[in-house]
Amino acid sequence: MVDAQSTIGAAPSSAPAEPAAGEVRLGRRTFLTFLVGVPALSLATSVTLDGFLGDVAEAATGSTQAVPSGQSIEETFDIADAIIMAGAPTMPLLKLDIGTDGIVRFDIPRIEMGQGMTTSMAMLIAEELDCPLEQVKVTCADARPELACNQMTAGSCSHRQFHDPLRVLAATAKMRMTAAAAQQWGVDPSTLSVHDGVIVSGDGRTATFGELSRAAADPNLKIGQVRLKEASQYKIVGKPTRRVDALDIVTGRKKFTMDLQVPGALPTMVRRAPTLNAELQEFRNKAQVEKMPGVIATALLKNGVAVVAETFEQARAGAAAVEAVFDSGPVANESNETVGQKLRASMLPFMAPPAGENTVEAEYEWAPAAHGFLEVECAIADIRSDGGDLWSGFQAPIVAAQQVALACGLPIESVKAHVVPVGGGFGRRVFFDAAMEAALVSKQVGRPIKLMWTRTDDFRHGRHRPQNVHRFRATILDGKVVSSEQRVAGVSTDYRHGLGEIFSAIITEMPQGAKQAIVNDGFGQGVFTTMVSSPYNLGAQDKRQLEVSLGMPTSSYRSVPCQTARGSEEMFIDELAEKLKVDPYEFRRALLKSDRSRAVLDAVAERGQWGKAMPEGHAQGIAFHSESRSHTAALIELDARNPKLPRVTKAVIAIDCGKPINPLGIIAQMEGGLAEAISLTLKAGLHIVDGLPLEGSFSQYKWLRMRDMPSDIQVIVMPDKGDPIGGTGEVGMAAPTGAIAQAYAKVTGIRPRKFPIIHPVDFEPFAPGQLPPPAFS
Repeated sequence: MVDAQSTIGAAPSSAPAEPAAGEVRLGRRTFLTFLVGVPALSLATSVTLDGFLGDVAEAATGSTQAVPSGQSIEETFDIADAIIMAGAPTMPLLKLDIGTDGIVRFDIPRIEMGQGMTTSMAMLIAEELDCPLEQVKVTCADARPELACNQMTAGSCSHRQFHDPLRVLAATAKMRMTAAAAQQWGVDPSTLSVHDGVIVSGDGRTATFGELSRAAADPNLKIGQVRLKEASQYKIVGKPTRRVDALDIVTGRKKFTMDLQVPGALPTMVRRAPTLNAELQEFRNKAQVEKMPGVIATALLKNGVAVVAETFEQARAGAAAVEAVFDSGPVANESNETVGQKLRASMLPFMAPPAGENTVEAEYEWAPAAHGFLEVECAIADIRSDGGDLWSGFQAPIVAAQQVALACGLPIESVKAHVVPVGGGFGRRVFFDAAMEAALVSKQVGRPIKLMWTRTDDFRHGRHRPQNVHRFRATILDGKVVSSEQRVAGVSTDYRHGLGEIFSAIITEMPQGAKQAIVNDGFGQGVFTTMVSSPYNLGAQDKRQLEVSLGMPTSSYRSVPCQTARGSEEMFIDELAEKLKVDPYEFRRALLKSDRSRAVLDAVAERGQWGKAMPEGHAQGIAFHSESRSHTAALIELDARNPKLPRVTKAVIAIDCGKPINPLGIIAQMEGGLAEAISLTLKAGLHIVDGLPLEGSFSQYKWLRMRDMPSDIQVIVMPDKGDPIGGTGEVGMAAPTGAIAQAYAKVTGIRPRKFPIIHPVDFEPFAPGQLPPPAFS
């Protein structure tokens, strides 16, 4: 088989590849062709309903010191439930494949972007099959339009969606292998066992999966009832396991889009506008640029001039030499300050009137933020008269291929999107701007194109997490919080990718125009409602968001809107505790709705020795968050002896995700969430001035460095107590955010209101509309 991660040849045809000699593959005389239908679909539906009811029963068990708030929408139906429901009808189309080589293959319709998903899903399969993990290969599937809404990586829902179906597939495969061996040997299947991918009989006979794969594919084979393992029987799941691709990553064998060698693909870079979303009006020196060394062609895009050359350095030099005129764009005069003013002016009013000394109010503002992944945007496109092929790190490959086909005037089914693992996504890659640009250039020049953004393109013209402002008002009577309101105003988040396919994308895109569609903003309100809920009993609660359409390029961001919305609420909880003169940990514990929530809070308080004496200039902070059916808490120690150079020195994090599959992967997710929380809370944010971010490199965008990561990080993975599986990709950001801000306020006496807390322009920005000089001359 061709491994799409490492081998790229000529552009593939639309016909599926023939299996290798002797190989049994699904779809062609393949193994388990009929098994997925009812079991997978029915299990997917069951998992969805379980997810709806996850914490409802325990949610009413709050402290008698708190005024109950009742259930919010997110606590009973969250964004992941919506994605799971949308994908349920096509779950029967997903198949497991075992060849005569004994290798177990599963093409998952999600993308590996550093979260370790391919490892943990391989662990689930290997566990139920009783075979070595090395025998299982989980890869990213290319775009499969027949899957409709079931191929978008978002919402921290992949394991919630695939956990039980994958186990059923693997367990059924083992049953068929056992039945095939029993038939060949003329014995009762119950007398056989499976060890390390080998069927073993009582008299010592053995057969491998590969040897049995053809017989096991017989549709007339009779098998008994499929039974899944109990957690007590696990040998792989729940055990710390290193990523299966870790060695390939550190040795450079793992191939990302920039590493792929599609024959004839020409290096291409783009000269962009001096303001966000400005459009090209005139390309003044086309002839001169096309005469530059190595330059093959130029092409016009809506937002820039693409230069095609023999090498990327020649393409960069050509793009830097472009003389072009752009219009002013929709936000040419905007800055963080003017946007903040518009957001405050648009803020929805509170419902509860102020009650004098019994009222507590607060406001927090978050600057726009870049996704900041290490791998810049890159895509390869080969657009022909009869169709095309795309290669890139797609979080939503179906809609990418469909939208490119429409833009290039091709039949919607004629463009194929090949999913390449990426070095970070964080929500940015649900859009496919680089692939669209590469396709449009390829159509114009008639050649395959390998288009790469510069780092400056990523920071300045990439989609960013939108700026937002949060206001809170709470009323306190007799020492209890009897009402709490949160109002959020933010620049519109672009959700015009829909659910990852063309129909919902078109719905969220209409009407056309620079101003985001009303339907898109309604979708955004739905995302806010199904992601953000308070885990506390705060009496009568009301949360409302209003999005302001400005025409800025935005997209979802890891844990958006939770990192800012819930991070801000955690800060407000501290202000309420201060007003009531109670300990922040004890206050949270009294207000939390569920025992699972209190358990993770208690775990970090005990492990981190909450309340211990701290050296001068140091302080502790503690906070809690629940999201994606997971619960987490963080205790942070902060060194702020120099308030302008605060540094997190210790972090204790507890995570209850229901059923931990790979503790090492969960720890890595929590550490990644911590890194983002430290960055976005303390130093990392974009300064938009005159319609363009000033930041153009990591030297200017103050993401944390290795020296900023605390040397003492302790992650407590709570044991499986039978709760439904939860997500871990996004839940790890909001609790550290609140804890860092609390510690900063303690040690400095300054309650932070704007984030990041330390946000000076202490660098010389690159000139607007200019490419930065090469790193090496």
